Amino acid sequence: MKKFILGLSLLALIGCGEKKEEDYTVKLGYYNCDHMTASVIAKDAGIFEDMGLSVDISGNGKVPQAMAAGQMDVGYIGVNNVFRSQLKGAPLVIGSNNHKGGSYYLVVANDVEKPEDLIGEKLAIGTHPERSTGWTQIAKSLNLPVDGKNYQGIDIGSSTDALTALRMGEIKGFTACDPWASMAEYQGIGKIMGTENKLLNDKWGVCCTYTLNKKFIEEHRDLAKKMILAHAKAIEYIYENPLKSAKIFADNYNVPLEVAVSTIYKKTVGEGRTLTWKLDPQEIKNELEWAQESGFTPKEVKYENIVDESIYNEADVPDFDKFIAEKVEKNFPLGMNYDSWYAKAQELDK
Repeated sequence: MKKFILGLSLLALIGCGEKKEEDYTVKLGYYNCDHMTASVIAKDAGIFEDMGLSVDISGNGKVPQAMAAGQMDVGYIGVNNVFRSQLKGAPLVIGSNNHKGGSYYLVVANDVEKPEDLIGEKLAIGTHPERSTGWTQIAKSLNLPVDGKNYQGIDIGSSTDALTALRMGEIKGFTACDPWASMAEYQGIGKIMGTENKLLNDKWGVCCTYTLNKKFIEEHRDLAKKMILAHAKAIEYIYENPLKSAKIFADNYNVPLEVAVSTIYKKTVGEGRTLTWKLDPQEIKNELEWAQESGFTPKEVKYENIVDESIYNEADVPDFDKFIAEKVEKNFPLGMNYDSWYAKAQELDK
């Protein structure tokens, strides 16, 4: 009788554990940037629902701080923020890649003819742009001085504020990710003059990563693995359904559909296969090495302390390169121009 009661008790405990896992709502954060499109795709394309995941998504610009404070489980975070967080003791680890390269833009007014025209002008690049990895790489690629003393650098509230300031003639340029660069071109108020993509040494680095709170991994390891898999499925969806993805993007980022379509093209073909879940240790090490050599990240930051390869491997995500070769390349090969890409996307969307 005692054994029977003990068995029932153990079953009850197991059942409670499973229920707790199923009922847990994962808190996911992202920035208002095209690099993090997979977050809203996973939600609105039904991927979270199909996988039985309950996820509360927040477009919060302070994702690293929220995760460090234990208020968020998973976040799309710029890799340099992850580097810095290690020294502050933040319990964050990279569980998957999200975006390789930079895809960060210098947008200028239409009357700016050459890069040197920007010297001495008012730019929304911050008061100390030399502290920005994105600005540093763009400026050097254009043979512009990096130091902020050469410009009237200002801080601005948001990329939408920068667009307004450019339209009003209050600034001559700003730096931002998409859709804001494409938005400037769409509205006819500016153009892209410089792009941060590969590192200046011509190696691929990473821009932002799919980052998890260590406590979340420890307490909900199976959920953590499912979240990484959902992230991969969302990126698959973007590559295979570009126009449907653009519609979701436009709705969530409050931009015209034409701008969203342009952005999806850039992410998947125009600038390479920059959206990726593939955790490539060498690309992260390339980024870390460049940041340390350039003085942005202290030498104390170590790869093994900021990346959790085990959770990525356990998530059993598809092989990204194989997926591209078998499912994407035949329809949207690299080098395909925008018009041909759009025509093919429309054909497949019928």
